[in-house]
Amino acid sequence: MENAVKSRLQSVQLGKPQAYKNIAIVPLIAPADGTFQYRTLGEALAAEDLVITEISANGSVPELLVINRGNKPVLLIDGEEPAGAKQNRVLNTSILLKEASESKIPVSCTEQGRWSYSSKAFSESGNVMNYRTRSMKTQSVNCSLAASGAYHSDQGEVWDGIAKLQAKACAQSPTSAMNDVYKAREDDLHRCDEIFKPVPSQIGLLAIIDGRPAGMDMVSLTVAHAKIHAKLVRSYALECLLESKQQRLTPEGIAAQARKLLEEITAAEERQFPSIGHGIDHRFKSKVLAGAALIHGDEVIHAAFFQFESPGRADTNHMASLRNRRRYYRE
Repeated sequence: MENAVKSRLQSVQLGKPQAYKNIAIVPLIAPADGTFQYRTLGEALAAEDLVITEISANGSVPELLVINRGNKPVLLIDGEEPAGAKQNRVLNTSILLKEASESKIPVSCTEQGRWSYSSKAFSESGNVMNYRTRSMKTQSVNCSLAASGAYHSDQGEVWDGIAKLQAKACAQSPTSAMNDVYKAREDDLHRCDEIFKPVPSQIGLLAIIDGRPAGMDMVSLTVAHAKIHAKLVRSYALECLLESKQQRLTPEGIAAQARKLLEEITAAEERQFPSIGHGIDHRFKSKVLAGAALIHGDEVIHAAFFQFESPGRADTNHMASLRNRRRYYRE
C-alpha cells in the first residue's frame, strides 16, 4: 500500500501565503475531506461528552484519564493542552478516542510549580504547545517509542523549554505555567488571529519562520481544522512575536521552502506503533526533521512535522535523557 502521508501530501495544494513580521503561514488545501467523522477536544468538552481527570486522587504526572461518553470518536492532537486538576498538561501524541470508551493517555506537565487541585476535571486551555518545545517533545517521544514502545517525553526538557519561553516573554507565572505566557501576550496573539484566517477547503498549515520551514500540522477534515486553526497558528507565532528578527521571503520563496519541507517529509524514515484509540501511530525521522501521523484506515487523521533548527540534532541526546527521565516524575 502506498504511504498514506505521501499520498495525502501529493493531493494537497499550497494556498496563498499569509505573512506577518517574521512568520508566514501557508494554508494546506485539500481537494476532498476524509470520510471518517470525529469531533475535536473543544467540541466534545462543550457538549459535556468528554471528561478528563487525574487517574486517581493522588494523580500521576505522565498520565490522565479520559472518558468519552459520546457516540462519536474524539480527536486529541499532539501538543494540545487541557488545563486544571493538579497541574496543566499537554498530549504527548495524537489520539483518536473510541466512542463510549475510557482511556489513560500519555501527557507532559506544562505547569511545574503546582501539584494541587484547582478543579476536579480539566477544561480546554485553548493552547497548543509552542512549536520549539513541541518539536523537542516530538523527538523525545519518538526515541522513547523506539526504545521501549512507550509514549514518554523528556519532562525536564519540556520544563526547560517553557522556562525559556517565559523568560523571553517577560511573563510572570507563580507556577511556571505555559498558559500564563499565552495570556501575557494575548493582544499580540489576537493580532495574529486577525491576519492568519482559515480559508475554504483548508485542512492544515505550514509555518515558515525567519525564512525557513518550521513545521506543519494537517488533519483529515476541513471542519476539524477550522476548530483548531487559531491555536495552531498561535503555537507557531508566539515565539516569533518575542524575537526581533524580521527576515522575510517573497511569496515565491515561501512556496519553495514549503515544497522543500513536504519533500523532506515524504523521504523520511517511518516506523509504526499501536495507538491508544483508533488507528496506527506512524513516526518519522530524518537528519532534518521529526514527526508523527495518526492514520486510521487509509486516512491521515492528524499529522505534525517539525524541521530541526540545528540539522542533524542527535538522537543520542534524547536517548541519554530517557535514562534520567524518571527523576522528573512525581507519582
